[in-house]
Amino acid sequence: MAGEIVHIEYPATDADRAQAFWSGLFGWRFGPSMSPEFDYRMAQTSETSGVAIMQSQETGHPNYYYDVADIDAALAKVQELGGEAGDKTPVPTHGWFAACKDTEGNIFHLWQGDENAA
Repeated sequence: MAGEIVHIEYPATDADRAQAFWSGLFGWRFGPSMSPEFDYRMAQTSETSGVAIMQSQETGHPNYYYDVADIDAALAKVQELGGEAGDKTPVPTHGWFAACKDTEGNIFHLWQGDENAA
């Protein structure tokens, strides 16, 4: 469904502490970091959504990703409505995402699943 939150990233200065908090609160089971260069741990929260803990010094504002059927059309709509839309970026074999801002300066992300993303 368009606009459904499909992913949330929680920035953390201490990924182990953040993982212990979210695992303790909701029972989420995080996998190991997906990259040796960047600590990024994911947990699936439902059939269609998940969360991640990411190492970052910029904390306090989670990153929300909203599902769209056509990311190009959604990015054009963001701009048409007065927001800011970044370029789409592939997540190979998973889909596309793009960072955006609404008319009030709130940052959000769009996501289009696409196993052919390269």
